[in-house]
Amino acid sequence: MNAAIDPITRSVIQHRLGAIAVEMGESMLRTSYSQILNSSRDFSVAICDVQARLVAQADHIPVHVGALPWAVRAVEARFAEVAPGDVVLLNDPDHGGSHLPDLTVFVPVFGGGTRRFWTVVRAHQSDIGGSTHGAYNPRATEIWQEGLRIPPLKLYEAGRLRDDLLDMLALNTRNGRDFRGDLAATVGAAHLGERRMRALFGEFGGPVVAEAVEEIFAAAEQQTRAIVSTWADGVFRGEAVLDDDGHGREDIRIVATVTKRGSDVEVDLSASDPQTTSFVNSSHANMQAAVVMAFAYLIDPDIPKNAGALRPLTVVARPGTIVWAESGRPVTLCTSHPSNEIVEAVVKALAQSCPDRAMAGWGRRFRISLQGEDPRNGRRFIWHLFHARPGGGASPGGDGWSSIGEWHSVGGLKFGSVEVAEVRFPLHFRTHEFLPGTGGDGRHRGGVGVALDLVVETDGPALANTAGDGARHGACGLLGGKDGAPHDYRLVPAGRPERTLRTKEAGIEVGPGDLFRIRSGGGGGWGPPEERAPEARARDRLEGLVADDAPAADGAR
Repeated sequence: MNAAIDPITRSVIQHRLGAIAVEMGESMLRTSYSQILNSSRDFSVAICDVQARLVAQADHIPVHVGALPWAVRAVEARFAEVAPGDVVLLNDPDHGGSHLPDLTVFVPVFGGGTRRFWTVVRAHQSDIGGSTHGAYNPRATEIWQEGLRIPPLKLYEAGRLRDDLLDMLALNTRNGRDFRGDLAATVGAAHLGERRMRALFGEFGGPVVAEAVEEIFAAAEQQTRAIVSTWADGVFRGEAVLDDDGHGREDIRIVATVTKRGSDVEVDLSASDPQTTSFVNSSHANMQAAVVMAFAYLIDPDIPKNAGALRPLTVVARPGTIVWAESGRPVTLCTSHPSNEIVEAVVKALAQSCPDRAMAGWGRRFRISLQGEDPRNGRRFIWHLFHARPGGGASPGGDGWSSIGEWHSVGGLKFGSVEVAEVRFPLHFRTHEFLPGTGGDGRHRGGVGVALDLVVETDGPALANTAGDGARHGACGLLGGKDGAPHDYRLVPAGRPERTLRTKEAGIEVGPGDLFRIRSGGGGGWGPPEERAPEARARDRLEGLVADDAPAADGAR
């Protein structure tokens, strides 16, 4: 160890790096324009080094952060020269992007004349062009129908904004004002991180910070390997199934073969089904992120989730499969699906190696985006459904959280204020409450979903798209636990019969006074239901979290 890097100095620098990432996230939350960012928090921040290693992150969206090192690699490969004041932008899945709505901003951090780190922010845009509003196109059969592709490019050069480039980008979105504001917030948050990093260099010196990072990696690796070495060795298999691709193909399998030897884990997804014609394919970076998520969920929460903690993990996959689609295939749904299913398959496999750490399945994503005109101000709007979150999976530690969201975000995405949504958009939330009986039964019960009745209050017609999964297959139970209930989404037009909404539809006509009747699914149960404590069943009934026909506390009606 370098004599300058004593354990106290290393700890101080480690916590400062984490605090910088947290502050970057707070900046995004307070300065972004769109509700998808400033209310639902669909963004993530990180610090990476010039070797594309993840140094620090804040608790936001794991599926974003796990993909960022691949994006840094693409930036490093593209630019031989990077100067102070440069800002790099990308979203393309062939260059480390997850899917097109996620714009990623990179700001270089120099210390002592040497470029040492990048501060990185990935933020989901409410629109990125393409054939449909809201960035998700269920009809897409190629990526060019999904929106604007941005390879690594310099948005700022030596501190100077390329106005012509920004104008081109904003012109290709349906809400240019919000796009400009959100991108400015993203750049500002990355610059804030860069300033805080330079202040850290001023206190300790760039070489000391860089050496401390190496020690932080080594400590995280040591802690992780100590945990993994306690798991049972062997070759284990897990499988998860997508409902469909929206183009007629059903029950698409994701298969994980996990080999655990000593303190090393190899996850092989090569046996997964072939890629599809629709947007449920995964990009390479997104697939890598999903495997990293599953692994990170099984180690101790207080271990820093950085490149060191991931050294015991190896990922194997095959191009042309659902988890790693060929270039040009549509992939917009991938951060939700098949991310959820990749996590599920890996966790199911490793549950055979470390059952005391594995959790049951979390509810799947089923989103709606609505485009129309707000009669109160005449403005065009795009609204994304982040309410009615599904339930989380139960674990060895207890019941799942209700309405917490999906596995790929583990609570990082928020449903936000109902009142704020009604102020911003022509919507009325008639009902938004827990939905009893949707969590899977087990020794520990899955979290419940939500009942939402949402009235559209436009004067004229609006258009909706759906994108998601989980209307046929609910969140998986684990180790004897029962599956959570699947989703049930319906459109109830004013004065006309209701109809079931499919998870992948485009061009749904919505009239004034129409109602979305949304019943989101619950999380999976953990352990055999007969082992659930009578007092826990009594509490379920008291809190209204089970259906009327659920088992009573003594096991009888």
